[in-house]
Amino acid sequence: MVQSSLATKSQSFDLVKSEIEQTIKQAESSLERFQENRESGEDLQNCLDFLNQLRGIFILVELRGGTLLCQEAVAMANDVPVGANDDKNILLTTLSNALFILRRYVEYYHQQRADHPELLLPVINELREARREKPYPESCFFDVDIKDQRNFCAGLKVPEFEGNEAEYEIVARRMRLTFQVALLGILRDRNPVVSQKLISRAARGFVRLCQGAPMGQMWCLVAIVADTMLDRAMPFTKARKRTFMRIEKYSRELVYVGKVATAKDAPDSLIRDLVYLLYRSGSGNPEVTRVLSEFQLAPAEFPDSILEAHARRLYGPGTDVLTSLSEALQDELNQLKDKLDIIERGIEPDLAELSSIADALERLSNTLVMLDLNRLATIAREEASKLRNWEAESRLPGEEELFRLADSVLGIEDAIMQIVSRGITAETDALAGTERSHEESMYFKEAVYVVADEARGALTLAKRAITAFVESDYDKLHLANLPATLHSIWGGLQMINDPGAAHVLERVAASIQERMLDSREAPGNQVLEALADALTSLEYYIEGIGKREESNVDLLRLAETSLDDVDL
Repeated sequence: MVQSSLATKSQSFDLVKSEIEQTIKQAESSLERFQENRESGEDLQNCLDFLNQLRGIFILVELRGGTLLCQEAVAMANDVPVGANDDKNILLTTLSNALFILRRYVEYYHQQRADHPELLLPVINELREARREKPYPESCFFDVDIKDQRNFCAGLKVPEFEGNEAEYEIVARRMRLTFQVALLGILRDRNPVVSQKLISRAARGFVRLCQGAPMGQMWCLVAIVADTMLDRAMPFTKARKRTFMRIEKYSRELVYVGKVATAKDAPDSLIRDLVYLLYRSGSGNPEVTRVLSEFQLAPAEFPDSILEAHARRLYGPGTDVLTSLSEALQDELNQLKDKLDIIERGIEPDLAELSSIADALERLSNTLVMLDLNRLATIAREEASKLRNWEAESRLPGEEELFRLADSVLGIEDAIMQIVSRGITAETDALAGTERSHEESMYFKEAVYVVADEARGALTLAKRAITAFVESDYDKLHLANLPATLHSIWGGLQMINDPGAAHVLERVAASIQERMLDSREAPGNQVLEALADALTSLEYYIEGIGKREESNVDLLRLAETSLDDVDL
C-alpha cells in the first residue's frame, strides 16, 4: 500500500513538474521587477498569486515542505508594502533566496523521488525570523504522540544523591555551571565534543538531584541525547542550539527553586524535540532503540549525516566541488613552488622564470577574485608586482626577498587547503597575510601535542588511582606516585606557556595530597565528586588543545569552581 502511494505521488508530481518550474520562474521574475520598481504593485501581486498557486500544487502532490515554504513566503510577501523602503530589503532578499531554494528542492525531489521536508526547514525559519516570528522546532515534521508518560531512566545507571540540603545546593550550582559552560561552547561553535560530554555529565548530575521525581525523566533523556549526538557526531544547528537553551531554564529552576522544581513535568514539545534527535541520529545503540520503541519508532533510514550531505546540495557547493577547486588551485601553486625552488637553489637561474612566476600569480589572483577571496587575491597580485620589478631591474631576488615571497605563497596555499573545511568564506580569506607568532611554529605545535598526550595519560592514571583508592578501603599506596606524576605534567604545561592549566593541575595535586594522602580521615563523597568534576573538566580542556582547537578557558574556570568545593 505504501509503495503504491509513493508511486502515485511521484506520478502526480511528474504531471505538474514543468508547471511548478514555470510558476517559480514567474514568481522570481515578478519579485525581481518589484525590487527594481518598488511602486509596481502589480508585480508584487503577481508574485503573491504565483506563490499561492505553488502552494495549491504542493498540497495536491503532498509535498509538505514545499507547502509550508510557500505558506510562509505568502505571509512574507504580504508584509511588503507597495513603495517599500530600504528597511524592507531583508524581507525581499530572504524571499528571493526562498524561491531559489524551492527551485533547487523541486530538482532534488525529481532526482531522489523522496520528500524530506526537513531540508527546507532552515529557509522556512529564515522567512519567519525575518518577520520576527518564532521559528519552527526541528521536530516540525515529526509525527509522534508524546502524551503518555515514558520511563526514560530505565537502564541509565546513576547513583543516588545522599547529601543534605546545603550539599544539594552546592551540587546543583556546580551542575548548572557545567551545563552553562557546555551551552556557551555550543553557542560559540567551540569544541562540540567537549560540550556534548559536559551536557551528559550535567544531565546525570541533575538526574541524581531529582531522585526519581518527574523532572528527572527529562534529564535522563537529555543525557541519552547528548551521548548519542557525541557518538554519531551530530552538529549543533540553530534549531538544536535553541533546544538546549530551553533546557537551561530547567537547570536554573533546580538551583533557585530547589527540590520543589523536580516535581513538575517537562513540556511535551521539549520531549518531542529530544526524541526527534534520537530518531534522526540513526543510532542503533540499546538506550536509543529502547526509547524509540516506546513510541513505536525505529531509527530513521535517512539519518542526520545523510540529511546534512543532502542539505549541502540545496544550500551551497558541496564538499566534492570545494575539494576539486582546492586541488586545482594547489596544483597551480605546486608548479609555482617548483620554480621558486629552482631559483633558491641557484640551478641555472633565468630571469625569464620571474616573468613566468608572475604570470602564474596573476592568474591565481584573478581566480581568487572570482571566488570573492579578495585579500588572498591582493597578496598574490602584490607578489606578482614585486617579481615584475625584479625582472625590470634585471636581477634575481635576494635571500630575504625570496623567503618573504615563499612565505606569502605558503600562506595562500594554507588558506586554499582550508577551503574544503571552512568553505569560501571571509574567515578563509583572512588566513593569509597575518603575522605569525612563535606559537605557530611547527616545532612548538608538536611540543603542544606531545604535552597534551602525556597530560591526558596522567589524568586518566589519576582517575584510576583515585578509584582504586576508594575501592581498596582508602589504601593510600594507590596514590603514592600521583603527586610526582602530576608535577611532571605541570612542568610541561608551563613549557608550552599555559599557566592557567598548570595552576589548576597544581591545585588538583595539592588537593590529593592534603585531602587524601595527609589527612587521617577518609574523604567524603562530596569531596570525591567535586575532585572528579575538576579532573574531568581539566581532561576536556587538555583534549581541546591536543586537537588544535582554541583553548576553552571556561573549562578551567569550571575546574576551579569544583576545586573550591573540595577546599570547603
